[in-house]
Amino acid sequence: MAKSSRQYHCQSCGAVTSKWSGKCESCNEWNTITEEIVESSAPKGLGNKRKGNSINFVPLKDNTSEKKPRHVTGLAEFDRVTGGGLVNGSALLIGGDPGIGKSTLLLQVVCKLALSGKKCLYVSGEEAVDQVRLRAQRLGLDNAPVELASATSVRDIIASVDDSASAPDILVIDSIQTMYVDTVESAPGTVTQVRTSAQELIRVAKRRGICILFVGHVTKDGQIAGPRVLEHLVDAVLYFEGDRGHQFRILRTVKNRFGPTDEIGVFEMAQEGLVEVANPSELFLAQRQEHVAGSAVLAGLEGTRPVLVEVQALVAPSALGNPRRAVIGWDSNRLAMVLAVLEARCGVTLSDCDIFLNIAGGIRISEPAADLAVAAALISSQTGKPVQGNTVFFGEVGLSGEIRTVSQPDVRIKEAAKLGFEQAMIPAPPKRKNKEGKKGGYPLTVRQIDHLDDLVSLFSTQLRAA
Repeated sequence: MAKSSRQYHCQSCGAVTSKWSGKCESCNEWNTITEEIVESSAPKGLGNKRKGNSINFVPLKDNTSEKKPRHVTGLAEFDRVTGGGLVNGSALLIGGDPGIGKSTLLLQVVCKLALSGKKCLYVSGEEAVDQVRLRAQRLGLDNAPVELASATSVRDIIASVDDSASAPDILVIDSIQTMYVDTVESAPGTVTQVRTSAQELIRVAKRRGICILFVGHVTKDGQIAGPRVLEHLVDAVLYFEGDRGHQFRILRTVKNRFGPTDEIGVFEMAQEGLVEVANPSELFLAQRQEHVAGSAVLAGLEGTRPVLVEVQALVAPSALGNPRRAVIGWDSNRLAMVLAVLEARCGVTLSDCDIFLNIAGGIRISEPAADLAVAAALISSQTGKPVQGNTVFFGEVGLSGEIRTVSQPDVRIKEAAKLGFEQAMIPAPPKRKNKEGKKGGYPLTVRQIDHLDDLVSLFSTQLRAA
């Protein structure tokens, strides 16, 4: 006979404890531990001499001539992020802040797939069917043959799709935190419910070859809400990022078993929904003002796509004992490191100044190649001397002040030349000859620098010339 036991689960990190406490010892969050009742049965297996079922092994190479193509949505930015389209039997998790556009994006995806002949089901646990219809009407997609349902019971959803005749090609669950399994005695959204619901739905999707798309809520820290195992269960994890003050939305891949990670797709939120941005670099630099101190252009790389963004810095005298450090779109710890290197290795005093750093356009940059552009913007703001408007920067700054090489410099320089930039300041390669000039087939002038002192000296020379 099944026995029930009480366990206490942290709703933030999923840790399990035997007793309740106000603070989780694993993630140090307060008031996140809740009580859950777990049904357990007598163990069966080797102790009872019960044999398991034989597993059918198959060769690694598929000898069938039938090719299993991806489901290409027609949204080029979405297809880029997923690695070329959706794969049969795969599970994708899309997370993002409330109101960022997750449901709008998935509705556009399934409508385009339905119009191309795919059978698509959209299950909403948060909205009524009429609400989804209103959104489709606003987007001009109400004629798409998508089947809608408003349900939260995993048992009912599985009974509706676990059949060879009724199995769809695409299934959207919006959202996984609203789903529940009636055999688990806990509220929807708890760690146990989210984990069990995802496991049951993914098991059916793998068996029937259904591509399932989950919408996931995020915590205040921007992480997917629920157990961390949820991200291990799915085949791809996508984050929908953006600032409500900007019209740009970034769809970023952090896990993908069928394509590259750290790939991004750029969308613009318009009245007719999410519109693809074919050339994000040109859009991010559209409102950039030249000949302004504290501005530098970074030639970054997101996945396989080169992206040019503006790095803005403001250095101002501080009347506070502890000067302010405000960062938007970049790692604040990385900024502290660059400031320490500038002061300790290059003699640039910034410890008594308020410093504000912003990556324009609402995009978030995480690669170390932004170090050199950030340093250039800081020095430019501190000296009051603008960076030449036709120059781009990329390079990693080491703790001794050296400029380290980064990946794919040719792709970054080619993108900069395509947008009309004439000069690039980049790290010097290990074997360096000729400090300056058009070299290596580059379509613009390249200036290679070894140390951050070279960048500081450049601004000092410009000041003396002025």
